[in-house]
Amino acid sequence: MDPKYEALFTPWKIGNVEIKNRIVMCPMGGTSLFGWFELTGCHFDKEAAKLFLERAKNNVGLIIPGIAPLRDTFWGKWLWQNPKMFEELKEFMDEIHKTGAKVFIQLTAGMGRSWAITELIAPLHKNKFTRAILKPILDTSHELASPSPLPSRWDPEITTPEMTVAQIHEIIEAFAKTAKLCKDAGVDGVEIHAVHEGYLLDQFTMEWTNKRTDEYGGSFENRFRFPVEVVKSIKEVCGADFPVSLRYSVESKVRDFRKGALPGEEYVEVGRNMEESEKAAKYLQDAGYDMLNADNGTYDSWYWAHPPMYMPQNCNLESVAHIKKFVDIPVVCAGRMEPEVGAKAVAEGLIDGVGIARQFLVDPAWITKLIEDRLEDIKPCICCHAGCFNFSSSKGHANTQDLTDTMGLARCALNPETMQSKKYNIQPAKKQKKVAVIGGGIGGMETAMVCAKRGHIVDLYEKTDKLGGVFIAAAAPSFKEKDRALIAWYNREIQKYDNITIHLNTEITDVKALGADEVVVATGAVPNKIPVPGAEKAIEAIDYLLGKEVGENVVVIGGGLTGCEIAYDLYLKGKKPVIVEMQDDLITAKGVCLANTSYLRDFFELNKVPVYLESRTSAIKDGAVTVTDKEGNSFDVAADDVILSVGYKPAPVTTKGVKIVGDADAVGNLRTVIWKAWDVAMKI
Repeated sequence: MDPKYEALFTPWKIGNVEIKNRIVMCPMGGTSLFGWFELTGCHFDKEAAKLFLERAKNNVGLIIPGIAPLRDTFWGKWLWQNPKMFEELKEFMDEIHKTGAKVFIQLTAGMGRSWAITELIAPLHKNKFTRAILKPILDTSHELASPSPLPSRWDPEITTPEMTVAQIHEIIEAFAKTAKLCKDAGVDGVEIHAVHEGYLLDQFTMEWTNKRTDEYGGSFENRFRFPVEVVKSIKEVCGADFPVSLRYSVESKVRDFRKGALPGEEYVEVGRNMEESEKAAKYLQDAGYDMLNADNGTYDSWYWAHPPMYMPQNCNLESVAHIKKFVDIPVVCAGRMEPEVGAKAVAEGLIDGVGIARQFLVDPAWITKLIEDRLEDIKPCICCHAGCFNFSSSKGHANTQDLTDTMGLARCALNPETMQSKKYNIQPAKKQKKVAVIGGGIGGMETAMVCAKRGHIVDLYEKTDKLGGVFIAAAAPSFKEKDRALIAWYNREIQKYDNITIHLNTEITDVKALGADEVVVATGAVPNKIPVPGAEKAIEAIDYLLGKEVGENVVVIGGGLTGCEIAYDLYLKGKKPVIVEMQDDLITAKGVCLANTSYLRDFFELNKVPVYLESRTSAIKDGAVTVTDKEGNSFDVAADDVILSVGYKPAPVTTKGVKIVGDADAVGNLRTVIWKAWDVAMKI
């Protein structure tokens, strides 16, 4: 192991519990050991248990599973009322402890106004009649209960109900009972979620969201009374030595409801600022919390707690290192943490542990590879959130995430086996076949490798001189360093297979001439055109991304994810982009995480990038674009260059007698490309 990582592999203590190294697998929605959003109610989740056991065997020090709501989302049963689940948890803990890893179970009081109410549920909640009918199955008023009546983060038309004192006391009691069952099952500690990310307890602590006039509102002590009573109740039944961690947001980074503050932005904090955080951290420590598992942000500034690729790496380290000065308990920092930077911070005493989350979904063995000096073998997380947490929202819409995704969080766009090991499980082929794969993009390479793992002989044909396909262009912007690392990983990984032969500079027009038993087409897609005068003057998005020079004033036609990323890239290069989009908001497609989209929307607003919504391009002229708004008014926008980003359509080289994967099948994202590659390759 490189000596610069040695600080990560020193032991430390949380209370009296020793952790073998400084790497903490942070909690992620969907990885709860007690299930997640199942209609059948909470249960011991064997898929999550398998996920954690594999990571434990690969040298993680502390595992914190995803949030476990104290009360089932459906049917309203409390966790402590399910003793069988804790019996199974005990068996799991026995296996975990054999690896030397420790586990803290994360428990949550709830989400309050941050509950990601979906497009399906929102109208049912708004209607008193349907809300009453739904209540025995899904009590939306309980799920949305907040310290005060507040606008929902996901649907501002919904005002959340105020939680009663009786409900608060019931939750505090449930924390204690559940924590005791966890302790009796051999769990090493619990984590309270949290004074963090704008969840329920966090809403209670902030003047901005807590307008109560009883003992749980008003003064600093009253606002923090709820999380203080939680830890005291747990310590009372579990003992003072039983560790209780707190998920903690140092600063809220919020300007207003649904308006975050970007890195470097000058703003007035409406949530928790650093001055109050310094006081709060010490106050919570003195109340009994044994660790702060810290970052920044709320759901209104979600890109701090769930950093997309646009956020700086190690984005929360400065804030978290500062707050450590005010406490004596261990402090963990999460948020795009790089192992080298984390190790240096630990060595310098700036933090005690390094929180890593989604990298564990992509590559369960990444710590082992780091120890063995095989960094080039680590498959990188690209911060896309497409599989793990794709809560999506745009103007006038609540969470538009598909129900199957709501019920299946913590999956991974790049690793289909994550939390789906029954569906995606490599098995040797019954009969070895000769497989031809046409197209050397991500879809083609993934298909080739899965086929090779199953024992087939694979020939991979790529018409250009390099592998990577359209993803080479997608990875070109400066903020896509992880995308470029992923392409490099694929190019190295595919070379390891003796049963894959790569044919570069080879365009296939006759699949029959290949003499293969099976042919898989992965030839991608081609750009859509727009039927407007002067369209031929425009530059295709892919050409710009591959290096075509543009002038200072650039109009981007299309405000989807690619168009917005191009506009963002242009701005970072010192250009003056303008976005023209026909929809009523930017990035309205399902499956693009709100953490990602809200960053770009907030960035364009802060930096005064002109955005014309509900507008269409009428003509492209020399030096200008004619735009027509929804009222039919037309006007010219100055443009040295115009970039078209209006989508793609599949372009399979053939559809006869072949299997099709990737964008050649249906235009999507890396998740659809990779998962479809597995779907096809596993059936050959």
